Parts: sequence; C-alpha cells; structure tokens
Amino acid sequence: MALLPVGEAQRRLIGLVQPLPLETVPLLDAQGRWLAEPVFAKRTQPFADLSAMDGYAIRFSELPGPWTVVAESKAGSSLGAPLDVGQAARIFTGAPIPPGADTILIQEEAAREGDTLLLNGEGPGRAGRHIRPRAMDFLKGDLLVAAGEQLNAAHIALAAAGGHARVAVRRRARIAIISTGDELIPVGEMGADHQLPSSNAPMLAALLGGQDAVVEEIGIAPDRLDVIAGMIKRASDADIIITTGGASVGDHDLVKPAFEAAGATLDFWKVAMRPGKPLMAGTLGRSIVLGLPGNPLSAFVTASVFARPLIAALGGAARPFAPTRRARLGRMIPPNGGRDHYMRGIWGEDGVVALDGQDSAALTNLTQAQLFIVRHANAPMAAAGDLVDIIDIA
Repeated sequence: MALLPVGEAQRRLIGLVQPLPLETVPLLDAQGRWLAEPVFAKRTQPFADLSAMDGYAIRFSELPGPWTVVAESKAGSSLGAPLDVGQAARIFTGAPIPPGADTILIQEEAAREGDTLLLNGEGPGRAGRHIRPRAMDFLKGDLLVAAGEQLNAAHIALAAAGGHARVAVRRRARIAIISTGDELIPVGEMGADHQLPSSNAPMLAALLGGQDAVVEEIGIAPDRLDVIAGMIKRASDADIIITTGGASVGDHDLVKPAFEAAGATLDFWKVAMRPGKPLMAGTLGRSIVLGLPGNPLSAFVTASVFARPLIAALGGAARPFAPTRRARLGRMIPPNGGRDHYMRGIWGEDGVVALDGQDSAALTNLTQAQLFIVRHANAPMAAAGDLVDIIDIA
C-alpha cells in the first residue's frame, strides 16, 4: 500500500467532518471557541467625538483666547449644550466634545482664573487635536468578528463593546481516548520493568482538551481484538474516537481489524510522515475514528498534525490547520528521506535548531521543543541560514 502524502491525508480527514451543532454561550465561556455566526456591531463606538486628554474643549479658530468656562464634560456624560463664541468646557479623557468645540487645549497648556481660561503654552497646533472622532473604532452594523474565527480575549472585548453578551459557537467536541497494548499499566502504578505507564492518554488529554473539546479516557485495552472492538463500540457516542498503539502491521497490531469489527469504515491508513507513519482514519456512524501510533512522540506529532485540526474543523474553524511559517536555520540539517519529517526544534541565537535525539519513543526533549521543523519528502541538505518551514508547538 502506497503511503498517503500528509497534505492529502489532512484534506481527506477534514472531508469527513460534519460541523457540530450550534449553541449560544455567554462571552465569559466563549474563549477558545470558534464563532459560528458573524458578530455585527449593535452600536457605534465612540458614539460621539471624545476627548483623548484632560483639558478644555475650545474652538481652534478662537486661539489664543481667552474663553469663559461654562460647562464640564466627563466620561459617561451626554453631549451637553452647544458652546457659544468665546466659551469653553472643562473636559476629561473619554468625555464627549460639546457641540461647537473642535479641539482640546490640554490642561498643561492652560491657565484658569475663576471662569476665565487662558492659553499658557504653545497650544494644540491644529484643529481636531486630542480628539477621538465618532466611529473611530466601529460603526453600528459593522462586521466585528467573522464566523470561523477562534475567539480570543480581543475578539471577546470587541463583541462586548459592540453590544453582545452572548455569541453563537459550535458545541465542544467530545473525544474518547483508548490506549492499547499488553505492556501498558495505569499511570501511577508501579508494575514490572517490562511494563509501561500509559502516558499517551494524559498527554493527548492535555494537548487536545480545553475550551473547544472535552476528553474522556476510556481505558487500556489489551492486545485482544474483541476487547478493542468492544471499547470502540462503547465510545461511539463521541465525536472523535482516538486509539493509540496497535496501528502497524505486526501480529499484535489489532486496531485496524478492531475498527472494522466495530463497524467502522476506514478512509486511509499509513501516511508518508515521520514520526507517525501507521496512522489511520475513518468513520463509525457520526464519529470520526483516528488510530494514532503508540510511541509517545509519534502520538504527539500525529495528534498535532491531524487531531487538533480535526477538532478545529468540527468546531467550525475557518482555518483549521496550524499555520506554517518560514524561519532561518541556525544549524545544518542533513538530507531527508521519502517521508515528511516533523523534527522537534528550538529557537537559537542564529535561527531555529533541530534538537538532538529525534527518536519517536523519546519524550525528554519534547519538553524543550518549541516548534516542529518540517522537512518535506526528499528535501536536500539544509545549511545554516537556509529558510525552512516551521510550525509552533501548541
């Protein structure tokens, strides 16, 4: 069976997606979710010309004064009465400009004797100085946040300023994780030397769970076809069923036949990438099944490249894939083989540097890694100073 290129596998995986149902949530619960419906401004901001400084609202044409102070404007005030010729208003930052005024004389350049205001400095220099114009930020009806954006603190602030207390998002994805392998024992148990703590499940829960997904660990399945298939069936109410281990072609690699025995239809198996070649994906009813390799680093990489974008697509993301950037290489990398290689790397003084020790079972330097250096299939040697593709590690 020919290995599927990474890009084609990603497209086919996203092609399996049916967006999750809509729900409306308070802004306090919207962080990290993907917006399902666009947010338009219900109001104009600022609603009027506002002062950007403490001082006095005047007519620029009346410089150098004097003026008679007849009013006061503070943040939260209404526009107030218009100013007549020769009149000024005491004003504070964020306050509306009274009709008739067009400039702010800052308080450091003003002198006041009772209600008489005098220029005491160079003055504002031009009409409109120190004024934030009406609708400088947005106008009622403007698009504030487009559907498909992942909401961050800035989006939430903008939606709130636009008059919204709630937004429409997709329901959080439900993810079920099944670990497979006779060698695995629950985390925290001290087994025999040949047994391994089941580290993939908590790792994937940390990587994939959060504001946009809820993760449930189903358990550890021994290398028995009936047990693995049974656990897959029990997880069939999840939006994504993820297995780790048993995805290759050995006598004890039973995930593929277990998926099929559970009623799943596989879309692809084996991807031209390292680490992570024995990756499979398909559907079981409305669930998407994703079989990841058992080696921890392989599971981390494939979850980053496939599972995270899958969650984003289910959530309605306009751009589900992590962006690839170009960066200067700080140290030589040898030629690559026939599969895309996701190398763990860090930022060095002269650019990005591949970490030593890229074995797919090693976790220690994953804690140091800041990014993946993506070496495409059959890429030639890359010298220090060359541009390479990188993906930030979440």
